[in-house]
Amino acid sequence: MRLQNYALGQWVAGTGAGTDLHHAVTGEKVAEASSAGLDFGAMAHYARTVGGPALRTMTFHERALMLKAMAKYLMERKDSLYALSSATGATKGDSWVDIDGGIGTLFVYASKGRREFPNETFHIDGPMENLSKNGTFVGRHLCVPLEGVAVHINAFNFPCWGMLEKLSPTLLAGMPAIVKPATLTSFLTEAMFRMMIESGIFPEGAIQLICGSAGDLLDHLTMQDAVAFTGSASTGHMLKAHPTVAANAVRFNMEADSLNCAIMGPDALPGTEEFDLFIKEVTREMTTKAGQKCTAIRRTIVPEGAMEDVIRALTKRLGDVKVGDPAVDGVKMGPLAGRPQVGEVHRSLDAIKGGAEVVFGGNDNFDIVGADRSKGAFFPITLLACNNPRERTQSHDVEAFGPVNTVMPYAAVGDAIELARMGKGSLVGSVFTADDRVAREVVLGMAPYHGRVYVLNRHSAKEATGHGSPLPHLVHGGPGRAGGGEEMGGARGVLHYMQRTAIQGSPTTIARITNEWITGAAQSGDRVHPFRKHFEELQVGETLLTHRRTVTETDIVNFACLSGDHFYAHMDEIAAKESIFGRRVAHGYFVLAAAAGLFVHPAPGPVLANYGMENLRFTKPVYAGDTIQVTLTCKSKTAKETPADGPPQGVVAWDVNVKNQDGELVATYTILTLVRRLTAPAPSIPA
Repeated sequence: MRLQNYALGQWVAGTGAGTDLHHAVTGEKVAEASSAGLDFGAMAHYARTVGGPALRTMTFHERALMLKAMAKYLMERKDSLYALSSATGATKGDSWVDIDGGIGTLFVYASKGRREFPNETFHIDGPMENLSKNGTFVGRHLCVPLEGVAVHINAFNFPCWGMLEKLSPTLLAGMPAIVKPATLTSFLTEAMFRMMIESGIFPEGAIQLICGSAGDLLDHLTMQDAVAFTGSASTGHMLKAHPTVAANAVRFNMEADSLNCAIMGPDALPGTEEFDLFIKEVTREMTTKAGQKCTAIRRTIVPEGAMEDVIRALTKRLGDVKVGDPAVDGVKMGPLAGRPQVGEVHRSLDAIKGGAEVVFGGNDNFDIVGADRSKGAFFPITLLACNNPRERTQSHDVEAFGPVNTVMPYAAVGDAIELARMGKGSLVGSVFTADDRVAREVVLGMAPYHGRVYVLNRHSAKEATGHGSPLPHLVHGGPGRAGGGEEMGGARGVLHYMQRTAIQGSPTTIARITNEWITGAAQSGDRVHPFRKHFEELQVGETLLTHRRTVTETDIVNFACLSGDHFYAHMDEIAAKESIFGRRVAHGYFVLAAAAGLFVHPAPGPVLANYGMENLRFTKPVYAGDTIQVTLTCKSKTAKETPADGPPQGVVAWDVNVKNQDGELVATYTILTLVRRLTAPAPSIPA
């Protein structure tokens, strides 16, 4: 079977001789790949002129719903992907991480797109910056999608997750992508990609696929384009130094393999729960995906007095791992992704042996269940020990991208941190300790050299996701050897594909541009109370100035009795006199309640509910005898999906300023209300 590329809106088979792709277990040919004959410049142009405009006309919320629809579509059809995934050497558990994990990333970004981004085509980053004495000249930061194409160059170890963890933030940002999977396992990527095209959910030109060489694609990139690379550091550096990438300042995000470590805390000795968790996690990271994970533990750092205990425990546990055909019951580790990998891992292992001794495995005469060693890409689980890791640095310099790990001792916690840093930059490091003082020291010591630090003990173990599991909510990447990039990280990953632009002008002009009212911008009034208006009828900047209310001592006493809040500053005249207030003050929450009483319209109407409150500050005390007044301004509006059991609605954010009789601000906050819409929007995303 020859894999096909998806270019310019159609499936195209590459010309000429293709690259043969083999079953990792049996060695049989499963497909061949070729991208010869593709016009890479035309593909980039097509993405920019067809896919980009289609995505940019959609709001964040519409793009988020698009991701959700795709996730549901793939989830319903994932079984056939599992069957094909076994040809990459993956066990069922490995496939779950790759396939379900990738689909789960789509779901997470679909959720974040609707909760953390506006129902707009752009994103406002941060608050208003006052740039002038009188407030007539201000600034804000605006993020808009880049108007180019994102080129995704993925690694062979996660054919599905690797694609979806890049596509999720890219498409949510409003940018089209060209996906270039590693050729070795591209047959699985192509199968999932084909499902996405068949769904019709993504607009035309939003995604394209290259199965084979990327040819001269990088030659056609512009300053509006971006590259996201996952793979070896050497390949990443070569691509990053490409003349066109450098000349056009093309955004280049690199996530490279690294020498990740696990540190056993000085308290995590044999007999503790942390010791057992440590042994279990190191074993899992050595054998999951046959150790072919960019986050796998390569260096195991333990107290010097525990070396023998750790090696003994790991040897026992590793000895119970059956290696062979993942389709056979009981097999816990499959082969490497392909025969070429076997030779590469052997060469790296030989280099590491120059500074460490093999204490488990390491030879080719290991048992294989249900498969032929000579045909499959099997590699022995190998554990080494290095008793002088400061002088014999091979394990800090060379990575064997397979089931290979080196145990090394440390004398004090500071030594363990220094050994971790000798990896010269890693994606993830972990520490196993129940001593939070140790955890703090290790985390702060490792953080400059690691993209993620995983702390595990008995308190988090039940729900923890594992050392080697990058999550879409958190950044995935690391400094130095790990590439210096960041992927995912929730909203952070989306902003990588957007241009942040500072805009300056008068408050009114900035408010008109962003469709969000800010202090100093023009306000408008109406005889109709704003709570009597439907979502569509409200105007950003519409303002209500309420009547006044004088706060009495009776109010303070009654609120204390009602709330149970008898804090001395409100109820003890002598203590209050000695406090920073000088005398008794009204409760802050009474001020909020009284303010609501001033601006809320009591009759039934379009306002359905109070949705929440943000950015509350009490800026000046309110005393008995003070008179307060509220200014309520429509700050922004966000349309919401119509719930199945409710009316069409949107969220309105109101800027609330509470002032006293001297015009001094005593409280400021944003209140959110659910407001009924006159009509429900027509669905624009397939269900």
